[in-house]
Amino acid sequence: MVAGEVAAHADATHGVAVPADESELELGEVVTNSGRISVARQFKPAAPRVPFTPVQLANLDEALTLASRSTGLDFSVYLGDLGENNRPTAERLHALTGERAPHAVLVAVSPGQRVVEVVTGDESHRRLSDRGCKLAIMSMVASFREGDLAGGIVGGLRMLADQAGNAPRG
Repeated sequence: MVAGEVAAHADATHGVAVPADESELELGEVVTNSGRISVARQFKPAAPRVPFTPVQLANLDEALTLASRSTGLDFSVYLGDLGENNRPTAERLHALTGERAPHAVLVAVSPGQRVVEVVTGDESHRRLSDRGCKLAIMSMVASFREGDLAGGIVGGLRMLADQAGNAPRG
């Protein structure tokens, strides 16, 4: 029963509501003057479902931090629907990085659409070849097929960081 619903115990012979023994009532139930039982229940909204455990989120954060720190590029991950035009949407998301866009790398993953896009800026593209990005995507997809979304993203970030190499000195 939900909050405010009314339940009644009916007499088997007449179908008339009869008061229940008040000792049998549970918390939030009361017998009204008409003999019906009014039931109030606390509404408990469902907790939001998140795709990652706290440990997986920590691993993703660490992979993003290390990839960005070691390469000097700005790595980011987008997880969600990319709409009908996957690539243009991913490119618009990449552009949202602002003035750092030339040094940015976006890994956009849309599990529901089974799409992965890697978008690089002008500077980051010089250090990450299309072939290298495709290899990282293939590795991620292999993990995704095994049901390991977080592990696939972490592995892909590590591959991309390895391919980009260390940040240039100077």
